Amino acid sequence: MSRYQPKILIVDDNDLMRTLLRGMLRGEEYHVVGEARNGLQAVESVQRLTPDIVCLDVMMPEMDGLEALQAMKQANPNLVVIMITGNPSVENVQESIQGGAAGFIVKPFNTAKVLDTLSRAWATAAAARAAADQLAPTPPPPAAPQE
Repeated sequence: MSRYQPKILIVDDNDLMRTLLRGMLRGEEYHVVGEARNGLQAVESVQRLTPDIVCLDVMMPEMDGLEALQAMKQANPNLVVIMITGNPSVENVQESIQGGAAGFIVKPFNTAKVLDTLSRAWATAAAARAAADQLAPTPPPPAAPQE
């Protein structure tokens, strides 16, 4: 039986960065389902491709990553979003975490750190889903027919 491979959407306005990230994930336990080059494309792609994880650049044209993060989390609160940045300012980190980001990847990419960040975020999300499933109320048994 094969293990589930989380679906990943890569979002970065830099073609080389998307290519590098895709290359790092090839052959790993993830399935890259698509790419986008700005926040508007990212939000549309999340709706269309239903990824489990989004690797989202902070600084992009048309709609930046922080705005896209808000739109994505509003539409799908359980979506795992990992922010990508070349400038990990305190403001960006705080705003991302407050917006629901599950982690940060800093450019230039380090394969081990990228895979570790994705693994930790996915494991945390899986644990949260399992806990939520256990807390979900069980439906009552069907009512006995009245005579």
